[in-house]
Amino acid sequence: MEYENATEFILLGLFSNKDVKATCSVLFSLCYLAILSGNLVILLTIKGSHLHQQPMYFFLSYLSLMDMCFTSTVAPKLIIDLLARWNTISYSGCMAQMFYAHFFGATEIFILVIMGYDRYVAICRPLHYTVIMSKHVCYVLVMASIIGAFLHSLMHVLIIIKLPFCGPNQIDHYFCDVFPLLKLACTDTRLLFITIITTTGVLSILTFVALVISYIIILSTLRTRSSEGRRKALSTCGSHITVVFLFFLPLIFTYAPTVESTSDDKVLALFYTMIAPLFNPLIYTLRNADMKKAMRKVWCRDKLSERHPSLCC
Repeated sequence: MEYENATEFILLGLFSNKDVKATCSVLFSLCYLAILSGNLVILLTIKGSHLHQQPMYFFLSYLSLMDMCFTSTVAPKLIIDLLARWNTISYSGCMAQMFYAHFFGATEIFILVIMGYDRYVAICRPLHYTVIMSKHVCYVLVMASIIGAFLHSLMHVLIIIKLPFCGPNQIDHYFCDVFPLLKLACTDTRLLFITIITTTGVLSILTFVALVISYIIILSTLRTRSSEGRRKALSTCGSHITVVFLFFLPLIFTYAPTVESTSDDKVLALFYTMIAPLFNPLIYTLRNADMKKAMRKVWCRDKLSERHPSLCC
């Protein structure tokens, strides 16, 4: 049977109350600007200092870039829709938004995993660290993350574009995502639900568990180190663990539901699209002495720093 495919979708968004929408548009605009500026400061600080030579900060610069790109696929449309009367998005625009959201999000997941592995090697195998995490290896790991994320996103788009959308075109979400679109399809999508849960949900859970296990090993190794060594290692590891929990837990609850009661919780989605990218710069700067030192060096004038150190930053 032939179906006439939908040419556009209506995003129902987060709220229906006009006053709440107006307030949230201002709030989310400020959050978006903070995400862009905060991550840009980290990116430029690392690129403009000696930190870019260290693998951990090399990966952190890419994580900041992914945060900016990931949020930018969702936040501008969300902010505009909070002020608009009709929140429509074209079919091609919806597919593009879904692709880029999954692409940047998956790349961020892979980079978080690499950063966890980097900390494991640095603490548990320090004598082999420079060999294992060489500059060439770092670039290969980043490229592998990008390629893996591209294939992951392409798979989701190929699944969705083959589906007919002939009925209601209202998406109960504030951006185009897989589960809300599967619910609108004019065909049986139970098998596809299982496929998405297996590829995205289970992968998120396994990745999170692997990261937790790696940090348990790291913490057990730190017991044999000096108090100063433990303090410095816990500073960097603590920041990474906090980011992992902020990003992964909402992601797991969103993409690993049961087949019978798939949940596309919009509030949970806010955590990994807006809140986690907002807090990442704060977490990695306020708790990291190397980052604070590099920021003072990059963003303060050298002459002012030499003559009046107390006035600098």
